[in-house]
Amino acid sequence: MSKALKLMLFALLALALTVVTACGANEEPAVEPTEEAEVEVEEQDESEVASEEATESEDAGVVNLYTSRHYDTDRELYDRFTEETGIVVNVVEGKGDELMERLDREGPATEADVFITADAGNLARLKEKELTQAVDSEVLTANIPDKLRDDDNEWFGLTKRARVIVYSKDRVDPSELSTYEALTEPEWKERVLIRSSENIYNQSILASFIELNGEEAAKEWAAGIVENMAREPQGGDTDQVVAVVAGEGDVAISNTYYVGRLLNSENPEEVKIGEDVGIFFPNQDTTGTHINISGAAVTKHAKNVENAIKFIEFLTSEEAQFVFAEGNNEYPVNPKVEPTELLASWGEFKEQDIDLTILGTNNARAIQLFNEVGWK
Repeated sequence: MSKALKLMLFALLALALTVVTACGANEEPAVEPTEEAEVEVEEQDESEVASEEATESEDAGVVNLYTSRHYDTDRELYDRFTEETGIVVNVVEGKGDELMERLDREGPATEADVFITADAGNLARLKEKELTQAVDSEVLTANIPDKLRDDDNEWFGLTKRARVIVYSKDRVDPSELSTYEALTEPEWKERVLIRSSENIYNQSILASFIELNGEEAAKEWAAGIVENMAREPQGGDTDQVVAVVAGEGDVAISNTYYVGRLLNSENPEEVKIGEDVGIFFPNQDTTGTHINISGAAVTKHAKNVENAIKFIEFLTSEEAQFVFAEGNNEYPVNPKVEPTELLASWGEFKEQDIDLTILGTNNARAIQLFNEVGWK
């Protein structure tokens, strides 16, 4: 290589080094974040997390309810549940049979998560139609005695009612009363008031007699009541109590909470009707007084199962059970909750010792017996 060529290459190399150095001098050095900047980033992250949590809390979801109960007490409890959990309760009210038919018709498309209705017989029918699902809840198992919930945990009692003899204080001495069966004796001819055999309460009481006394005795009881009716069955339980006070009959078979509702009415005339009758718990020396429930089930096609279970658990809590008792004169199913002052004033009583699932099992036969004896 010639000397001139070597000098040219050296010059080119020196020029290249100068350009690279100049470019490096123009670059901004990397800056490490200051402690203050790190804190600002952390605070921003925490703020975003808090915002997300708040959104989740505000949007805790819904539970969609079909119910045949229509009491202010229930609506108050729905509001309390929403306040405590953020879960909104969407309510559809109606007659039990109609809501059951709707649920069946809607099938998997239904929006209903929870079904509430009166009487274990209706709840058993709901299960037979495969419209419910089993629930595994330690809370419900602890809150509700075995006999007041389904054997497979597909429905659960919420409130308890006693079906008693309501009598005229003017015309009946309670010492004359003893058992349901005694009302079929000749001395009660044309003195007994009771509603239609189409009523689920009457179907269930006869179903309980089938279980406790056998079909023959149950049929004899039904026939004896028909013989001693003061009039053909008409109206609801309140109508039977009113008819007792009006003198159309001397005794009626009714659920206790109807009398409680009269006594707590804002209408003085209704209060007077409640005061003019007494409550007698029959069969205290034999099989006990018939009890039944209103209850709840998670529907088979529920979309919000977790919320549905939380809702039923809340309704069986001590807080809710007291509200049911105080507001609607129903007995608590939760044994930790004492009856209210009014319920306690009627006295303690022995209950029928049967699993309420049997009321559904014997329902069809009870209806047949009513038809056989001409109970309209």
